[in-house]
Amino acid sequence: MRTLILFLFSFQLVRAQALVWTPVQPGVWKAVVGKPEAYNLLTAAGAKPSTSALAKLGPTPFPLPQPAITARLVDGKTYLRFPLNRTEQLYGFGLNFQTVHQRGRILNLHVDHYGGSDNGRTHAPTPFYVSSDGYGVFINSARYLTVYAGTAARKDSPDPPKSRDRNTDKAWTSRPYSDAVEILVPAAGVEIYVFGGPKPLDVVRRYNLFNGGGCLPPRWGLGFVQRVQKLYNAEQVEAEAAQFEQQGFPLDVVGLEPGWQSKSYPCTFEWDKTRFPDPAGFVGNLLRKGIRTNLWINPYVAPSASIFKSIQPYTASHTVWTGQVPDLSLPQAQTILFGQLAKDGVNLGVSGYKIDEVDGYDSWLWPDVATFPSGHAAEQMRQTYGLLVQRYSTDLYRSRNSRTFGLVRASNAGGTSFPYVIYNDYYKHQDFITALINSSFAGVLWTPEVRSSETSEEWLRRIQTVVFSPMAMINAWDSGTKPWSFADVSKPVQDMALLRMQMMPYWYSEFARYHFDGTPPFRAMNLEEGFTSEVKNELVTTSLEKNPYAEAVRKEIKDQYMAGEFLLVAPLFAGQTRRTVTLPKGNWYDFYTGELVGNGQQITASPGLNRIPVYVKDGGIIPMMPSRLHAPKAGETVPVEVRYYGNKPGVYQLYDDDGETFAYENGQYSFRAIRVTRQANGSIQGTISAPVPGKPNTVGAVTFTQMTK
Repeated sequence: MRTLILFLFSFQLVRAQALVWTPVQPGVWKAVVGKPEAYNLLTAAGAKPSTSALAKLGPTPFPLPQPAITARLVDGKTYLRFPLNRTEQLYGFGLNFQTVHQRGRILNLHVDHYGGSDNGRTHAPTPFYVSSDGYGVFINSARYLTVYAGTAARKDSPDPPKSRDRNTDKAWTSRPYSDAVEILVPAAGVEIYVFGGPKPLDVVRRYNLFNGGGCLPPRWGLGFVQRVQKLYNAEQVEAEAAQFEQQGFPLDVVGLEPGWQSKSYPCTFEWDKTRFPDPAGFVGNLLRKGIRTNLWINPYVAPSASIFKSIQPYTASHTVWTGQVPDLSLPQAQTILFGQLAKDGVNLGVSGYKIDEVDGYDSWLWPDVATFPSGHAAEQMRQTYGLLVQRYSTDLYRSRNSRTFGLVRASNAGGTSFPYVIYNDYYKHQDFITALINSSFAGVLWTPEVRSSETSEEWLRRIQTVVFSPMAMINAWDSGTKPWSFADVSKPVQDMALLRMQMMPYWYSEFARYHFDGTPPFRAMNLEEGFTSEVKNELVTTSLEKNPYAEAVRKEIKDQYMAGEFLLVAPLFAGQTRRTVTLPKGNWYDFYTGELVGNGQQITASPGLNRIPVYVKDGGIIPMMPSRLHAPKAGETVPVEVRYYGNKPGVYQLYDDDGETFAYENGQYSFRAIRVTRQANGSIQGTISAPVPGKPNTVGAVTFTQMTK
């Protein structure tokens, strides 16, 4: 009898569930385990699939053996298992800063301030991973998930590790081979999504489009951003903006740090009238000069704030820096907090926000024992708070038919469409590049912002990096640095800043691709055609000693990345005069000179201090405009220079809309096809399709430049 009781008790604790996979979009399937919680990442973000774009990607077969995916409910928790074969690599699991290859890692996916180790605690711990075999898996849970990414071996494994004798076998390892990804969800049910390929980039596209497509910033958001010192007053800000003009440096956005408010840490969300006696006049003066204003906040309400009493019933049991924590899943809290931001910000012409301190540390934010009036668990709020502030602040601008582009410290799955770039307090340059690479697997944007430097060399190297990133920004809230702070490199810094402005037609078109077809504007080499997929067979059949290129792509590539459709960027860091660059298959050309540099091989780059190594694939087309100090205004026409590289026929889709409103969502946009071919005599012939009648047309005279002679 006792044995029977124990058996029945065990049966109740461990219950396997057969998974039923239902197509929900082309190439996307969903399965439900147990009873999923109603509040999850997708509901918090309000994410809605871009159905028309997903339909264009078309169907694809289910990419995994369905019986090999298993789910068990164990003691009120959900255990998930996904198969791995011996050759596949895994990418993703959030905004990691030090690793690109995730197979063999154990992660606790937890929104947090990045602490210097890739353990899953990061600003965007997205529970989504991509396989080199061309599929992706997303777990739609707002809980802290534990991931064993090919680290654990079950005794009933279909492909178990070989048992070895440590005493005599040099191949013995403390980390035996594992043939599965196993994930622990601390809830009695969850939604699982599988994304098909067939290629890894197709997987990423489907994931981004499933979350609404990437954000499309206003044109000015892709210009140059300067965040001023934290206690600057209106006069000092306007004087610094005038300095940019005098020095010939571009400037589209001025960011005000905590000192714009009457109190911060916690915040009042009200102007300090001693430093800014006329906020509306101040914002208007800058706008007339073509400069937008961005305001720093954290969402914790000070006792002295005018909204304190009205929002208090809708706040958590615990405070942050003595400030009340609004339960932003409640409409009442949303109305009060974002109503105040509208009153003292958006309605005055403020163009965006920098939303700080929604990530961690544990000692700073609310504890997991905190309660919220909505009834959502503290950990669920921790995992989604960054999503909530992005969602409802974006709605403020949408209600005014005005796009924004801001900064945030935390995000998660479902937030791909939000016009925000992640930043943090960590500052290792090399790791910033790895984070930029990994952002392409997490459905987020990341900026390797520049704050300060010990030398002029480091300053220039960091500036070069931000020019080839989602947001070209100097954050001088503490250091007070200016682009020209290091006089000996002031000219090359200026040249890089102006290059950013020249490339705006390219950047804007690449963000349009992010929105309309899900392609990340900055992405890992592992997503590039001709990089890893073309050498997969070589890795199996060829001696690595005889094929150093195959060895190179087998290792992590975490210091070079793709920027848009055609560019490969390989930054140098302080102290380096040369570096190795691994080129995908196909001819690649120097961005600055047009010279052929290699094809499917490793090369050594030594461009000198004034240049960041950038390469263009064969047939590459880079549309550029004249250098200028501010982004084009809505509807302003600018000439376009089309730079063409290589010998293959080139095609590029140049995007156009009004640059500022949401009219593109109602069809007020166009893609104009640029085509370039090389003639028999070596010259080039270029064409651009005609403007679309009734659509915005900001393209002036078009010229074509042959970069490769």
